[in-house]
Amino acid sequence: MYFIRRLFSWRITSPVLSGLCRSFLWMLLGAFVLSLLLWGSGLKEQDLTTYTYIVHGIAAAFGGLTAGRRATSKGWYQGSLTGGFYGIIVLLVGFLALDSAPAGIDALWVIAAAAIGALGGMFGVNLQKN
Repeated sequence: MYFIRRLFSWRITSPVLSGLCRSFLWMLLGAFVLSLLLWGSGLKEQDLTTYTYIVHGIAAAFGGLTAGRRATSKGWYQGSLTGGFYGIIVLLVGFLALDSAPAGIDALWVIAAAAIGALGGMFGVNLQKN
């Protein structure tokens, strides 16, 4: 029984790494919801661009929130690192999987993800339990 309790109480101590894990979980949930919308409604793949940016923004915000909550101070810093790494990883996956060349707008997207993550980190630090 102790082994099972210890196995499920495993916790990532790094704020950025825990924020990245949480943001990718939110991205997975958002991709699932978008795929259900594609399957069940009359949406086409070309119409999903706005919704994908919304899902990525929500994922970066919740990742920054988690990173800020795990950090004791400087939530904006931990959140912006989380959002920036999230944006870079998503761009790398898109480059490697879809063979899409990086463009100048992609740097703007990474900066936007870092800013959204920083905002989430600022809220996360203030949500700490005292």
